[in-house]
Amino acid sequence: MIGDLRRRAIAEALGTGLLLAAVVGSGIMAQRLAGGNIALALLCNTIATGAVLTVLILIFAPLSGAHFNPVVSAAFAIRRDLAWTDAVLYIAAQVAGGVVGVWVAHLMFDLSPLQLSQTVRTGPGQWLSEAVATFGLLLTIFGGLASAPASVPYAVGLYITAAYWFTASTSFANPAVTVARSLSNTFAGIAPADVPAFLAAQAIGAAAAVIVSGWLWRKSPVTGARL
Repeated sequence: MIGDLRRRAIAEALGTGLLLAAVVGSGIMAQRLAGGNIALALLCNTIATGAVLTVLILIFAPLSGAHFNPVVSAAFAIRRDLAWTDAVLYIAAQVAGGVVGVWVAHLMFDLSPLQLSQTVRTGPGQWLSEAVATFGLLLTIFGGLASAPASVPYAVGLYITAAYWFTASTSFANPAVTVARSLSNTFAGIAPADVPAFLAAQAIGAAAAVIVSGWLWRKSPVTGARL
């Protein structure tokens, strides 16, 4: 069991690292090639993120569940679908993997691996956006698992692709991603001072999603199946 947990934690670290390498790397590439067109750069960043997220969930879900996100792991623990001891290890692996993924992205583009972002992302609209983005992400996951589990990788990839555009924050919706992106002074960055408010908003959105999804897709007290 210990070895299995270690393998699952490594899968979470690898998946989150590759996700961050894609988010930050595609942002750097997009900014360099878009000629100052921010909308075009964001579109390129969006496509790469949604595509790689779908692939990563497909390949890592059989190993660890492919959370890549501390609020997802915490939500599964709250729902008693994951032991809290496992969730804590998952979260540590996700944060560590995300940071390494950012460093790798910098090195691929000949940038200094150690940076701090100077991109300001703050204000009520940004915070509400993060709560909404996280709420919708968890509803997508739990609703998909309840009705069509095989659809979850595609549903999550599509949701994040859409949320890049309908939220003012471009949908971080992930504490590990938020922390890691604060260490990149590139297109995808967020100033470290703005991170705590994003994390709080994400936690609120996640908590609301756990409550709402638990009511929408209730478990049968007899069979344990979702109703």
